Amino acid sequence: MSIIVKPIITEKMTSAGEKLNRYGFIVDQDANKVEIKAAVEKMYGVTVAAVNTQNYNGKIKTRNTTRGVAVGRVNKNKKAIVTLKKGETIDFYSSI
Repeated sequence: MSIIVKPIITEKMTSAGEKLNRYGFIVDQDANKVEIKAAVEKMYGVTVAAVNTQNYNGKIKTRNTTRGVAVGRVNKNKKAIVTLKKGETIDFYSSI
């Protein structure tokens, strides 16, 4: 089981990384803060100062089809906002 599913690479998270040294990740639903901290430190070789988590329920989506209105739900997920120790950074673009 992988704790970190993927990093969040958006304009808002990129600016938070540059200004506040915070980085966002989509993580496993059952992962706790201690596990997330250990996974980030092992994967990126940095020191984590704090971890904040957010659980998101999936949004309800509707669309019109030839057979009527189809209603569904987007999968729920869990986000982790990781604050690194001062002076450390994560470069998501180095492996591209």
